[in-house]
Amino acid sequence: MLGSYRIACWLALALFFPLFALAGEESTTLASERPGNAELDAIVDATAARYRLPGIAVGVIEDGKVVYTGTRGELASGSGQPITSHTLFKIASNSKAMTASVLARLVDAGKLRWEDPVIKYLPSFRMYDPWVTRNMQVKDLLVHNSGLPEGGGDLMLWPEPNRFSRADIIAGLAHIKPAYSFRSGYAYDNLLYVVAGEVAAAAGGASYEELVQRELFQPLGLSRCRAGAWRPDQVGDVAQPHNRVDGRNMVVKADGATVEPLVSAAAGGIRCSLDDMLKWASNWLAPDATQQAWLSFEQRQAAWVPRTPMPISARRRAWDGTRLFAYGYGWRIADVDGAYTVSHTGTLSGMYSVMTLLPDRKSGFVVLINGEAEGARTVLNEVLLKRFTKPADGRGVAYYADELERESESKRPETQQPVVRRETPTLKQFGQWFGVYRDPWFGEARICPEGGQARFVSDKSPMLSGRIMRSGDRYVVDWDHDSVDAEAWLDFRRDNPSGPARLTLAKVDPEADFSYDYEDLAFERVRGCE
Repeated sequence: MLGSYRIACWLALALFFPLFALAGEESTTLASERPGNAELDAIVDATAARYRLPGIAVGVIEDGKVVYTGTRGELASGSGQPITSHTLFKIASNSKAMTASVLARLVDAGKLRWEDPVIKYLPSFRMYDPWVTRNMQVKDLLVHNSGLPEGGGDLMLWPEPNRFSRADIIAGLAHIKPAYSFRSGYAYDNLLYVVAGEVAAAAGGASYEELVQRELFQPLGLSRCRAGAWRPDQVGDVAQPHNRVDGRNMVVKADGATVEPLVSAAAGGIRCSLDDMLKWASNWLAPDATQQAWLSFEQRQAAWVPRTPMPISARRRAWDGTRLFAYGYGWRIADVDGAYTVSHTGTLSGMYSVMTLLPDRKSGFVVLINGEAEGARTVLNEVLLKRFTKPADGRGVAYYADELERESESKRPETQQPVVRRETPTLKQFGQWFGVYRDPWFGEARICPEGGQARFVSDKSPMLSGRIMRSGDRYVVDWDHDSVDAEAWLDFRRDNPSGPARLTLAKVDPEADFSYDYEDLAFERVRGCE
């Protein structure tokens, strides 16, 4: 039944969204030539004020031309350095479409095929199921239907910095149990985009960072985009991520003297400016002659073929009348008020982004925010979309923000077990559980006494270190770093009195970001504390 459902959805999407010609040679208007727009200024101002954003950059394209750029706020709160259209932001998962495009360029060059098995390029690649290993094709890496659980293995990517390598990720995949069968459903994952980057490197004969520069940034003139190692003082105008702390915007994980290459680059590690993201959008909406030559019409079409049906939320149905929603090669395809849209969002701690395109109108917009801004992104995306799909709608930022707050209140998890008064367990009380524990893909964690307390210290993810507290009849780990905002329950057991101690983890807040995939960990004690 599920397979038939997916085929039906694909056919419906294909019929609903006819293939269109990506032609036109209109060039992007220069930033200095763009006139002001009182309506768009008011929308951006209302969003920034409602959500008290540290900084935001917004650009709008209409009929193939950039008609608006608006920036507000500071690179770092209190710095006095303003956000500009040249400011670099982390675009997070908007990197995925860029990674897919690097692969598409290699397909155009005859260096790989979408149907090639992954093991042709990465012989050490393994999934949990040997059959899936043999049959996983390059295109499967991009469409979130591999069987991995949602966010499976993301603890090898985040929180940053950590010590996992891309080789660790490829090796770890063999130990992550599937949540559903191969190609039978949808669950968002990041690890396979890291694998896709390594496939591109093997086929293209250069590192992922070199390839994205060679195949994308240089030919499209994305001169400010960065991947790999670089120095912020040499590049300049770089936004810093923020969290809300006691009602204030505070910088978290500020850049050091050098930005190091990220293991997660292909999944979400690229930084770009608003001007470059608008060039990137224009390349898809109204490509000029140079942009048309950059990627074949065939590969442009392939990028937006709806391949994996996605669940449609009640909010999407109510706000947008969405009936069809699917994932392509690094893009999400949906109908909004009967209009064809292609989009993606990006989320990293302290940074949010969205790019939404309406190809039939050669229009779209980009939003980049350097703060905790899920609500702001959702609301601004909706208000900007309605300007194109339902201009007489009349509902603005306040309406959608209020709706979002009501929805959030109604969805507060009833299953969350509250963290009651915490106590520090004595070393004697906790002593039976001390030792070094190992998970097959996450590696080792030391649960040992330190300074009179029981502590959890991860070997390869140093941000996941903290003191162990007693809360009721359970243990909870209080992470040392405030930027790790998803606490974890620790549940110890022995399957039999003489067997090794085992440990599983669970999010205290079930609604916390899926990348904190503690539930996928299965630790076993391998030795005592030295």
